[in-house]
Amino acid sequence: MLQVQSNAARTVYAMPEVWDFRLTDADAWRPVAVPASYNDQSADPRFRSFVGVAHYKTHFTVPAAAAGRRVVLRFGAVTHDAHVRLNGKPLCSHRGGFLPFEADITHLAAPGETALLEVDADNRIGHDTLPVGNEGGVAFFGSDNPGIPSVEAGKRMQGRTNQPNFDFFNYAGITRPVILYTTPREYVQDIAVVTEIDGTDGIVDVCAAGHGKIAIEILDATGARVASGEGAHLRAVIPDVKLWQPRPGTPYLYTARVRCGDDVYDQTFGVRTVEVDGARVLINGKPFYFKGPNRHEDAPFIGRGHSACVTVRDLDLLCWLGANTVRTSHYPDSELLYDLCDRLGIVVIDETPAVGIGAGASCNPYRAFPLADYHAQVLADMIARDKNHPCVVLWSLGNEPDTEHFPDDALAYWSALYRRAHDLDPQNRPVTMVCCQNDYTKDITTRTMDVVCINRYYGWYNLSNDLETAKRAFDIELDFWEKIGKPLILSEYGADTLPGHHAAAPEMFTEEFQAAFYEAINSCLDARDFVVGELPWCFADFDAQPGPMRPGGNRKGLFTRDRRPKLAAHTLRRRWTFNMR
Repeated sequence: MLQVQSNAARTVYAMPEVWDFRLTDADAWRPVAVPASYNDQSADPRFRSFVGVAHYKTHFTVPAAAAGRRVVLRFGAVTHDAHVRLNGKPLCSHRGGFLPFEADITHLAAPGETALLEVDADNRIGHDTLPVGNEGGVAFFGSDNPGIPSVEAGKRMQGRTNQPNFDFFNYAGITRPVILYTTPREYVQDIAVVTEIDGTDGIVDVCAAGHGKIAIEILDATGARVASGEGAHLRAVIPDVKLWQPRPGTPYLYTARVRCGDDVYDQTFGVRTVEVDGARVLINGKPFYFKGPNRHEDAPFIGRGHSACVTVRDLDLLCWLGANTVRTSHYPDSELLYDLCDRLGIVVIDETPAVGIGAGASCNPYRAFPLADYHAQVLADMIARDKNHPCVVLWSLGNEPDTEHFPDDALAYWSALYRRAHDLDPQNRPVTMVCCQNDYTKDITTRTMDVVCINRYYGWYNLSNDLETAKRAFDIELDFWEKIGKPLILSEYGADTLPGHHAAAPEMFTEEFQAAFYEAINSCLDARDFVVGELPWCFADFDAQPGPMRPGGNRKGLFTRDRRPKLAAHTLRRRWTFNMR
């Protein structure tokens, strides 16, 4: 799916920034900002705890200038499922809260007339959603001691059925922009760009689809034409090509300009290659080391809502850290992040929202959870949206599934997705799946990926506060993975840290311990050539479900939630800027 673009042929019209909103039909309408999660836009505690379908409505006018043109309504994301009505009639529905969808309203909303737009946003999660929810509630009581309710009694007392099986707050609503745009009736429908490097030359394949006669030209960064041709496919050679290089190199961008009738669409791209060679990941034929934090879309007031200001600031801080990578944990980010990473040379590990697939040893999620077809569709939609971004170098199929208790079923499930990703991606990027801390000897799935990604918290969740023993335990595991013979990324590791909490001797929750934790674990990584990346968990503190382990959210950030650096941020900045391979 192409991004929205405004140019001489395409026009984008602003939609209202404030809509009418209510949680239930019994509530009065009240104003909320769009795009933004609705949960933190009111002091009413129901906004935080609401389970079900919330309701939005607004009015807009299709401009008279849109007469004779194709008119499209596009939603960047609605969490988690959306049902849309236009002038009281069903327009479209969409499943999943992290990818765009759109509807052609050319014949449904007359230019010059005001239309009523209604959106129902369903935040319910369960065994058939991504991310996964715990159906039947989560017990907060449980003990064999007399006088304390049992686990089952606790479930009945709690009475909720929307508990996340993931460690971030279940923000909901219209979280990304709603856009009205127009194109000519004959229009560019899709573009796919694939690049190769042949000595000093670049080879570019552009395939386009559209409703009408197509022509393609390639422009350099100055706007000068370097190749052109008629038809839906152009294969061109760019002499003395300028490569898209990750930081600290120059991320040079070309443009494929596609014309279809009166329509025109400019697709930026970079000439670069990505491949796995033994235990190395190569970008443009050179070994690449991934260094940068995991990042949630999370900020005060807006929750998971899109904010250009927050995104620009976050990426500026990544550059300040000396990072060259960001992982979109645990869902595809807003399109702006990828555009900026293309420009800044920040590599992206792009991840589906498949987090929480597992229910313990007593339940086989691959047989009990009806997810396979839906997961495959979400993967396809993510690749369709992000396939042309040079910053995307690795697809992540999901995060921390159960690969230990039902190994054969896990292997079959994730192998099918692995093959699908390779089949769908025109650039055939490497594919991974991020595994949780488990009995890695029983996990036969993670080792089959192109790149091994492991989340490990030695010294925090296990061997707590004992960094020397944590290093020895991690070294034992790294011995195992070294024999697999594939590149490995430590895709999560970190320690909760309360900002301003200090101690002369590093102890858990102090800023000194967080810094010492990274120094200890990084020393293990530095001794292993097959390790190709380190992704601290996480960029900034973020909101999480209330619980005894989460005082004000997850506090493992290198930055506070309002983006103030902790001591560990300075530690990693020194490492990534001055002392890294």
